[in-house]
Amino acid sequence: MNTTTRADAGPGTLADRFEAAFGAAPDGVWAAPGRVNLIGEHTDYNEGFVLPFAIDKRAATAVRLRDDSTVRVLSTAGDQGLAEADTADLSPGAVTGWAKYPLGVVWALQQRGIEVPGFDLLLDSDVPLGAGLSSSHAIECAVVTALNELTGSGLGPEEMVTLTQHAENAFVGAPTGIMDQSASLRGASGHAVFLDCRDQSVELVPFRAQEAGLVLLVIDTKVAHSHADGGYASRRASCELGAQVLGVTALRDVAAADLEEARGLLDPLTFRRVRHVVTENDRVLQTVATLRSQGPAHIGRLLDASHASMRDDFEISCPELDLAVDAARRHGAIGARMTGGGFGGSAIALTAGRDERRVRGAVVRAFAEAGFTAPDIFTVTPAAGAGRLP
Repeated sequence: MNTTTRADAGPGTLADRFEAAFGAAPDGVWAAPGRVNLIGEHTDYNEGFVLPFAIDKRAATAVRLRDDSTVRVLSTAGDQGLAEADTADLSPGAVTGWAKYPLGVVWALQQRGIEVPGFDLLLDSDVPLGAGLSSSHAIECAVVTALNELTGSGLGPEEMVTLTQHAENAFVGAPTGIMDQSASLRGASGHAVFLDCRDQSVELVPFRAQEAGLVLLVIDTKVAHSHADGGYASRRASCELGAQVLGVTALRDVAAADLEEARGLLDPLTFRRVRHVVTENDRVLQTVATLRSQGPAHIGRLLDASHASMRDDFEISCPELDLAVDAARRHGAIGARMTGGGFGGSAIALTAGRDERRVRGAVVRAFAEAGFTAPDIFTVTPAAGAGRLP
């Protein structure tokens, strides 16, 4: 670790700060957004359906290729110093800290037979860390977008999705699916991304809450979570066991009508995990249909049911998430649910604009009364996916 290089030297844009830190202008700046999952949790790795959208918070990377095999990565956060590695020496588990995300992308590109030269990279991100808004995937998607262009690899969005998933699974060690990358790489302003995780087909579904007089609040509980921990992996293992016992390729192939038969074949814990995935897939399809036919003001009951399923059947909520959801509902939210992988992170609350202030205040008071750390509450809107910045 070398802490002599500084990202905060000099004013101006990210390109200016890159030049101040590395002594030369970058080849360009690329950015990728975080995401909020409107509905469809833990269905992605079960080859099911999800409905996320890219948000107006993003990770931006200024990158300059080098003429050697050295990679130097630095963050404007300024508290971790400069990390260096050689592209020939990358291996799973060998890198710690945030540098494992860009270096994991390099490793995954190499696994595809793509030669990646050394480069310097400066990261600036306003996606909250540990909040369940996919801050790590935003970094990976910004980096793969940059390196895809700079190396002339010609990868399409679907290929970049699977490549970053491979980096996350095999290099970082987090057994995540393809939802986060798909939202970040394939998102569009004013739309949610209706993704079929079996074949990666995408339909953009209008989600214009503001036009309907609504806001989508994100309530960051400040309870940090990690996809690499045992809770996420154990849920995935339960789903795989359920599919094996039921004789299907993935839980996507189990219908709601099959659940009573499944109850008799599975142990109680595995059954509850399976029931969440099966009913959550149905809720995604119902949400898409409702958005198209009636608009966002009519999806509240589906958001509420999703949270109950994650709390009771999948057991990935926590007291802070439950309190955020309950307080928001009691004080006017149309619907609310935790979002993301669980065990902390954020909840979302769909709220009429006229009730936003009341809902915010109620959640803050409820956290104070419970002795919890004050939450961070902000609105998000659907944004465009990853790309090169002007």
